[in-house]
Amino acid sequence: MDQIVISASNLTKTFLGKEVIRNCTFSVERGSIYGFLGRNGAGKTTVLKLLLGLLKPSAGTASVLGLDSVRDNEAILRRTGSLIETPIFYEHLSAADNLRLHLAYMGIEDTDVEPTLCRVGLPGTGSQPVSTFSLGMRQRLAIARAIIHRPEVLILDEPVNGLDPVGMKEMRILFRRLVQEEGMTILMSSHLLPEIEQIADRVGVIVDGTVVQEAEMADIRKQHPSDMEDYFISLIQGGADHA
Repeated sequence: MDQIVISASNLTKTFLGKEVIRNCTFSVERGSIYGFLGRNGAGKTTVLKLLLGLLKPSAGTASVLGLDSVRDNEAILRRTGSLIETPIFYEHLSAADNLRLHLAYMGIEDTDVEPTLCRVGLPGTGSQPVSTFSLGMRQRLAIARAIIHRPEVLILDEPVNGLDPVGMKEMRILFRRLVQEEGMTILMSSHLLPEIEQIADRVGVIVDGTVVQEAEMADIRKQHPSDMEDYFISLIQGGADHA
């Protein structure tokens, strides 16, 4: 059996008396890309924060690499790379210095950041202040920061936001290489079905804070060769009634 490296069991989160995540259960196998698909506001970002220990669950449990998301969140943050919501940088510092600060936080020294900038499509930009970067460049830099310390797991929240079609394709190729060549495991959220369809090995559909369906993308393609989009739309709109 393939090893499970990300797990959520009956994960629940309540804000101001409202249950925004309800009994959310799913798992991600080592060396795979798991697509977390749902509308904006479905709860994707909140679940990712719960996995990383940035929020504490009201009930249920979550783990990454066998580490409890509440008790071991600092260890999880050091062994994962993440991009959650809009990335924040030191605007007055260069792209390279922002990456070096991240490496210092991770306890890593003497790392050349230029190869990572090249990997994400930002060659020759290391000396530029982040304040001069476009939205797409900032997103690429955020991905560079997530991968530069060679984490075992990547947890990415809408990672292609702000990228043009060329940039989206380049990041898909990069993510697949990280899995195939470096053995990373990737959990990525998106509200864009084509993005998940093109890259994910397995998909989980979240509706109103609950995962209503999990399936292998290969199986979905076989079962819905001509109506895949309609199938996913029915899940997203109808939730568990269509699961």
